[in-house]
Amino acid sequence: MAKKRNYVNNKDLLAALIEYREKCAEAEECGEKNPQVPDYIGKCIMLIAQRLATRPNFSGYMYKEEMVSDGIENCLQYIHNFNPEKSQNPFAYFTQIIWYAFLRRISKEKKQMYIKFKASQRQMLDNEVFDSAGEAITGNILPDYINDFIDDFENKNKVAKEKNKAKQLKTFNFTKEGVPTQT
Repeated sequence: MAKKRNYVNNKDLLAALIEYREKCAEAEECGEKNPQVPDYIGKCIMLIAQRLATRPNFSGYMYKEEMVSDGIENCLQYIHNFNPEKSQNPFAYFTQIIWYAFLRRISKEKKQMYIKFKASQRQMLDNEVFDSAGEAITGNILPDYINDFIDDFENKNKVAKEKNKAKQLKTFNFTKEGVPTQT
């Protein structure tokens, strides 16, 4: 059996990050801006993001390029938070950042799709729509997948709001007069 070849060498990436952190510390002491992220680190981050986008749970989205861009941007934004004294695994650090960037992008895109679908639904309900014979069509004539998407999105938001409200209520104690005091 052939030995599996990793597309990002974790030890080399760690060494490059340690060297970059040292350069950043020197620049800070001199009162200068942080140096540019080395090409090797940037290439590794890009490879991690592109490879993660090929996983089955992310592969079917039309906005995969935006997901990858968000992941890379987030990694560069939080590169300074990687601490080699706490972890020797920059691959896992960047993979986690990219994973959550992908989830945020998917959430944003679903919200935008909900807004478009909901506007279409309202338009159908507010305006009379006529068929080819000139007869008014009543009711909702949107495809079922649009109506299902709207219902699912609204139900998930409702459940999330209820959980958040219950969580907030747990952090408060109430006096005899019903006045909340935070604990």
